[in-house]
Amino acid sequence: MTESLTDTVALVTGASSGIGAATAQTLAAGGATVALLARRTERLRALAEEIEAAGGAALVLEADITDPEQAKAAIERVVADLGRLDTVVNNAGVSFVGPIEDAPPQEWDQMIAVNVEGVLNVTRAALPHLVNAAQTAPRRVADLITISSTAGRVARPGQAVYALTKSAVNAFSEAMRQELQPKRVRVGVVAPGTVATELATHMRDGVREAVEQQLAGIELLRPQDIADAVAYMVTRKRHVAVNEILVRAAEQTW
Repeated sequence: MTESLTDTVALVTGASSGIGAATAQTLAAGGATVALLARRTERLRALAEEIEAAGGAALVLEADITDPEQAKAAIERVVADLGRLDTVVNNAGVSFVGPIEDAPPQEWDQMIAVNVEGVLNVTRAALPHLVNAAQTAPRRVADLITISSTAGRVARPGQAVYALTKSAVNAFSEAMRQELQPKRVRVGVVAPGTVATELATHMRDGVREAVEQQLAGIELLRPQDIADAVAYMVTRKRHVAVNEILVRAAEQTW
């Protein structure tokens, strides 16, 4: 059986496109008021309008989660404006792939900053509010979900630092799961395989073509497929904790 998200508040980072946007729409359709966090405000406003036109409610938050103060301020605004925080989806992420020998150092730095430090910053700021929601809100449970990757399970050539970042959030999430279980904050990881998102547009010329060739013949996952997995996690009854969901494209072998 499932729990309604009515009267809950959910924050989704990286909500301006792809998995984040689909997740925000799905949670809103399930009854949650959604806080949309990203740097591209115009896209967030357009998404908020779509959600509201469908009968939902959304709050737009512009912030760079690699800055701990901006992440904290965004969380504080969610609680101040919407009353509490029941669900956090750490979705924001970047991916740069290619041979490690000629990888620009700034790509490594950006992946670590967004994929690891961004998750840490949002989680640190959100945890007290999630614990409070689990203790006081009608559902008596809260959820902290991080979007990882199959790269966090299977490291492949060209993905060394990206795999490092996703392995890191997997380990972080598992430790948190054990710490927060007594407080009824469920910690989960959704690990997508190959998804049709904007991540490929961040790749350098040459690298992008090689990746596209590698993925030829694979019907890529859609962002909605991952949003459905997140929704499944957060709508379980209080006594059920789904801590990890691995979602691969049917033709994906790694």
